[in-house]
Amino acid sequence: MATPPSIRVVLVEDHAMVAEAIGLALERVPDIEVVAQTGSVAGAVAETGRFQPDVVVLDRRLPDGDGIAAIGRLAAAAPRARVLVLTGEATVSVAARAVAAGGAGLVVKSSRLGELESAVREVAAGGVVFAPGLLPGVLDRLTGRAGRVGSTLTGRERETLLLLADGMGAREIGERLGVARNTARNHVQHVLEKLGARSKLEAVALARREGLLD
Repeated sequence: MATPPSIRVVLVEDHAMVAEAIGLALERVPDIEVVAQTGSVAGAVAETGRFQPDVVVLDRRLPDGDGIAAIGRLAAAAPRARVLVLTGEATVSVAARAVAAGGAGLVVKSSRLGELESAVREVAAGGVVFAPGLLPGVLDRLTGRAGRVGSTLTGRERETLLLLADGMGAREIGERLGVARNTARNHVQHVLEKLGARSKLEAVALARREGLLD
Protein backbone atom coordinates (compact mmCIF):
# COMPACT_ATOMS: atom_id res chain seq x y z
CA MET A 1 0.00 0.00 0.00
CA ALA A 2 1.37 3.40 -1.01
CA THR A 3 2.24 5.81 1.79
CA PRO A 4 -0.06 8.85 1.69
CA PRO A 5 1.72 12.11 0.85
CA SER A 6 2.82 14.30 3.73
CA ILE A 7 0.95 17.47 4.63
CA ARG A 8 3.31 20.22 3.51
CA VAL A 9 3.42 23.17 5.91
CA VAL A 10 4.90 26.66 5.77
CA LEU A 11 5.41 27.91 9.34
CA VAL A 12 5.24 31.68 9.89
CA GLU A 13 6.33 32.73 13.39
CA ASP A 14 8.69 35.59 14.30
CA HIS A 15 9.65 34.40 17.81
CA ALA A 16 12.61 32.09 17.26
CA MET A 17 12.04 29.83 20.29
CA VAL A 18 8.35 29.41 19.53
CA ALA A 19 9.06 28.70 15.87
CA GLU A 20 11.73 26.15 16.78
CA ALA A 21 9.45 24.36 19.24
CA ILE A 22 6.54 24.20 16.80
CA GLY A 23 8.78 23.21 13.90
CA LEU A 24 10.43 20.38 15.84
CA ALA A 25 7.06 19.12 17.09
CA LEU A 26 5.53 19.06 13.62
CA GLU A 27 8.61 17.49 12.05
CA ARG A 28 8.30 14.55 14.45
CA VAL A 29 4.86 13.76 13.04
CA PRO A 30 5.17 11.21 10.19
CA ASP A 31 2.50 12.76 7.97
CA ILE A 32 3.51 16.43 8.36
CA GLU A 33 6.49 18.09 6.67
CA VAL A 34 7.56 21.67 7.42
CA VAL A 35 8.87 22.79 4.04
CA ALA A 36 9.76 26.36 5.07
CA GLN A 37 9.90 28.66 8.08
CA THR A 38 9.81 32.44 8.08
CA GLY A 39 9.05 35.26 10.47
CA SER A 40 7.42 38.00 8.40
CA VAL A 41 4.48 38.72 6.14
CA ALA A 42 6.80 39.28 3.18
CA GLY A 43 8.54 35.97 3.86
CA ALA A 44 5.22 34.20 4.25
CA VAL A 45 4.00 35.36 0.85
CA ALA A 46 7.32 34.48 -0.82
CA GLU A 47 7.67 31.03 0.74
CA THR A 48 4.02 30.16 0.23
CA GLY A 49 4.30 31.05 -3.43
CA ARG A 50 7.54 29.09 -3.75
CA PHE A 51 6.52 25.88 -1.99
CA GLN A 52 2.74 25.76 -2.64
CA PRO A 53 2.04 24.14 0.75
CA ASP A 54 -1.11 22.44 1.92
CA VAL A 55 -1.25 24.50 5.11
CA VAL A 56 0.23 27.81 6.24
CA VAL A 57 0.53 28.06 10.03
CA LEU A 58 0.45 31.84 10.40
CA ASP A 59 1.25 33.97 13.43
CA ARG A 60 -1.28 36.76 13.84
CA ARG A 61 1.29 39.41 14.80
CA LEU A 62 4.36 39.81 12.65
CA PRO A 63 7.03 42.55 12.54
CA ASP A 64 5.92 43.85 9.15
CA GLY A 65 2.17 43.54 9.51
CA ASP A 66 -0.97 41.76 10.65
CA GLY A 67 -1.03 38.11 9.67
CA ILE A 68 -4.80 38.03 9.24
CA ALA A 69 -4.66 40.96 6.83
CA ALA A 70 -2.14 38.98 4.75
CA ILE A 71 -4.36 35.91 4.24
CA GLY A 72 -5.66 37.22 0.92
CA ARG A 73 -2.09 37.60 -0.38
CA LEU A 74 -1.26 34.07 0.71
CA ALA A 75 -4.35 32.77 -1.10
CA ALA A 76 -3.25 34.56 -4.25
CA ALA A 77 0.24 33.06 -3.95
CA ALA A 78 -1.04 29.51 -3.34
CA PRO A 79 -4.77 29.09 -4.04
CA ARG A 80 -4.95 25.56 -2.63
CA ALA A 81 -3.21 26.36 0.66
CA ARG A 82 -5.32 26.53 3.84
CA VAL A 83 -4.35 29.09 6.48
CA LEU A 84 -4.36 28.27 10.20
CA VAL A 85 -3.87 31.37 12.35
CA LEU A 86 -1.78 31.23 15.52
CA THR A 87 -2.63 33.80 18.19
CA GLY A 88 -1.72 34.52 21.78
CA GLU A 89 -5.31 35.49 22.56
CA ALA A 90 -8.40 33.97 20.97
CA THR A 91 -11.50 36.15 20.84
CA VAL A 92 -14.62 35.97 18.71
CA SER A 93 -13.64 39.20 16.93
CA VAL A 94 -10.21 37.86 15.98
CA ALA A 95 -11.60 34.48 14.90
CA ALA A 96 -14.33 36.11 12.81
CA ARG A 97 -11.73 38.35 11.14
CA ALA A 98 -9.64 35.30 10.29
CA VAL A 99 -12.57 33.46 8.71
CA ALA A 100 -13.80 36.55 6.85
CA ALA A 101 -10.28 36.96 5.41
CA GLY A 102 -10.31 33.37 4.16
CA GLY A 103 -8.60 31.56 7.03
CA ALA A 104 -9.46 27.96 7.89
CA GLY A 105 -9.24 28.36 11.64
CA LEU A 106 -7.51 29.72 14.68
CA VAL A 107 -5.40 28.07 17.37
CA VAL A 108 -4.11 29.62 20.60
CA LYS A 109 -0.34 29.47 21.06
CA SER A 110 -0.79 28.07 24.55
CA SER A 111 -2.51 24.98 23.11
CA ARG A 112 -0.75 21.65 23.46
CA LEU A 113 1.39 20.74 20.47
CA GLY A 114 -0.82 17.71 19.90
CA GLU A 115 -3.77 20.05 19.39
CA LEU A 116 -1.80 22.01 16.80
CA GLU A 117 -0.93 18.79 14.96
CA SER A 118 -4.62 17.81 14.92
CA ALA A 119 -5.58 21.27 13.70
CA VAL A 120 -3.09 21.07 10.83
CA ARG A 121 -4.53 17.73 9.76
CA GLU A 122 -8.10 19.00 10.07
CA VAL A 123 -7.62 22.09 7.90
CA ALA A 124 -5.52 20.12 5.39
CA ALA A 125 -8.49 17.77 5.02
CA GLY A 126 -10.78 20.71 4.28
CA GLY A 127 -12.17 21.31 7.76
CA VAL A 128 -12.14 24.34 10.01
CA VAL A 129 -10.72 24.62 13.51
CA PHE A 130 -11.37 27.08 16.33
CA ALA A 131 -10.29 27.34 19.92
CA PRO A 132 -12.98 25.84 22.21
CA GLY A 133 -16.05 27.98 22.72
CA LEU A 134 -15.47 30.37 19.81
CA LEU A 135 -17.54 28.76 17.05
CA PRO A 136 -21.01 29.94 18.17
CA GLY A 137 -19.83 33.54 18.45
CA VAL A 138 -18.02 33.37 15.12
CA LEU A 139 -21.15 32.08 13.38
CA ASP A 140 -23.22 34.83 14.99
CA ARG A 141 -20.73 37.47 13.88
CA LEU A 142 -20.48 36.18 10.31
CA THR A 143 -24.24 35.80 9.88
CA GLY A 144 -24.90 39.23 11.32
CA ARG A 145 -26.74 38.01 14.40
CA ALA A 146 -24.14 39.56 16.67
CA GLY A 147 -24.16 42.91 14.88
CA ARG A 148 -21.15 44.89 13.78
CA VAL A 149 -17.86 45.12 15.63
CA GLY A 150 -18.30 47.39 18.64
CA SER A 151 -22.06 46.98 18.79
CA THR A 152 -21.88 45.73 22.37
CA LEU A 153 -19.99 48.75 23.70
CA THR A 154 -21.85 50.63 26.41
CA GLY A 155 -22.26 54.39 26.27
CA ARG A 156 -19.45 54.88 28.77
CA GLU A 157 -17.20 52.51 26.83
CA ARG A 158 -17.86 54.46 23.64
CA GLU A 159 -16.84 57.64 25.46
CA THR A 160 -13.71 55.86 26.62
CA LEU A 161 -12.93 54.76 23.05
CA LEU A 162 -13.24 58.33 21.79
CA LEU A 163 -10.87 59.53 24.52
CA LEU A 164 -8.41 56.78 23.64
CA ALA A 165 -8.52 58.02 20.06
CA ASP A 166 -7.57 61.46 21.38
CA GLY A 167 -4.46 59.92 22.89
CA MET A 168 -5.54 59.97 26.51
CA GLY A 169 -4.34 57.51 29.14
CA ALA A 170 -6.28 56.03 32.05
CA ARG A 171 -5.59 58.96 34.38
CA GLU A 172 -6.78 61.55 31.85
CA ILE A 173 -9.80 59.44 30.91
CA GLY A 174 -10.73 59.12 34.57
CA GLU A 175 -10.50 62.89 35.04
CA ARG A 176 -12.56 63.58 31.91
CA LEU A 177 -15.26 61.06 32.86
CA GLY A 178 -15.20 61.91 36.55
CA VAL A 179 -14.35 58.40 37.68
CA ALA A 180 -11.47 56.81 39.59
CA ARG A 181 -8.36 55.83 37.65
CA ASN A 182 -8.98 52.13 38.30
CA THR A 183 -12.51 52.48 36.96
CA ALA A 184 -11.14 54.16 33.84
CA ARG A 185 -8.68 51.29 33.43
CA ASN A 186 -11.58 48.84 33.64
CA HIS A 187 -13.44 50.77 30.92
CA VAL A 188 -10.34 50.64 28.72
CA GLN A 189 -9.95 46.90 29.29
CA HIS A 190 -13.59 46.27 28.40
CA VAL A 191 -13.18 48.28 25.19
CA LEU A 192 -10.15 46.20 24.21
CA GLU A 193 -11.91 42.93 24.98
CA LYS A 194 -15.06 43.81 23.04
CA LEU A 195 -13.08 44.95 20.00
CA GLY A 196 -10.77 41.93 20.13
CA ALA A 197 -7.72 44.17 20.48
CA ARG A 198 -4.61 43.65 22.59
CA SER A 199 -3.48 47.26 22.81
CA LYS A 200 -4.96 50.76 22.84
CA LEU A 201 -3.39 51.52 19.47
CA GLU A 202 -4.91 48.41 17.93
CA ALA A 203 -8.30 49.24 19.43
CA VAL A 204 -8.24 52.74 17.94
CA ALA A 205 -7.06 51.45 14.55
CA LEU A 206 -9.84 48.84 14.48
CA ALA A 207 -12.41 51.40 15.58
CA ARG A 208 -11.37 53.75 12.78
CA ARG A 209 -11.58 50.94 10.22
CA GLU A 210 -15.07 50.00 11.42
CA GLY A 211 -16.29 53.59 11.43
CA LEU A 212 -16.79 53.72 15.19
CA LEU A 213 -15.04 57.07 15.47
CA ASP A 214 -16.90 58.85 12.67
